[in-house]
Amino acid sequence: MWRSTIGKKTIVAVTGTILIAYLVLHMVGNLNSLFGPGGGEPRIDWYAEWLRTFGEPLIPYAGVVWAVRAILLGAIVVHIVAVVQLRTRNRAARPAEFPARRIGRSWEARLMMVSGVLLVAFIVFHLLQFTTLTIDVTPLEAGALYANLYNAFQEWYLVAIYLAALVFLGSHLRHAVWSLCQTLGLDSPERNAGIRMGANVLTLVIVLGFALVPILFFTGALGEPPADELSASLTTLGGGS
Repeated sequence: MWRSTIGKKTIVAVTGTILIAYLVLHMVGNLNSLFGPGGGEPRIDWYAEWLRTFGEPLIPYAGVVWAVRAILLGAIVVHIVAVVQLRTRNRAARPAEFPARRIGRSWEARLMMVSGVLLVAFIVFHLLQFTTLTIDVTPLEAGALYANLYNAFQEWYLVAIYLAALVFLGSHLRHAVWSLCQTLGLDSPERNAGIRMGANVLTLVIVLGFALVPILFFTGALGEPPADELSASLTTLGGGS
């Protein structure tokens, strides 16, 4: 299956579906930020801790989180390798005197490789900022997710980076949903209009759902974190974390 072109396309579609499903879940989880500081216990902090303790004591602490990370890493690696190999195979099969035809291709389809590369770069940046806390240009504190989000999205350039990433995500996602439906044999003349509409709606929901968080923090619609979280993050930054 891996050696055949059809098999690789199917694998790209399946791994893409896994990644899209995670995007939906991650977006819904992020929306816990919209409950604000919550009178001293932000809901987003409670949600993050719930994810780590889910399944205890049967499952070790953060076991589910690490299992999801492993699945996502595997899906991303396989997805990228398969896409690169398919692209290389397509180029090798095309005679040099016949350039690639772009008639009828949407701009999202033409930019899939570009948007994919930029999204991978953004994922690395995002993990270094909010998961490993390596990029600490704003106050960051382990476990204080609401405070970390609040501090980060007071900076216009970080808001701009995240919103720009969402533009590329929307471009990539809109074409990806349509393409994977074709690959998995879900398309038909009777269903194509509905599939395209569904791809548009899903893309819009995901992009807007993610965009709400930095926008509402930056505009002040979401209040300051609890005093203990804010002071802890400021102390951590001052200590050169």
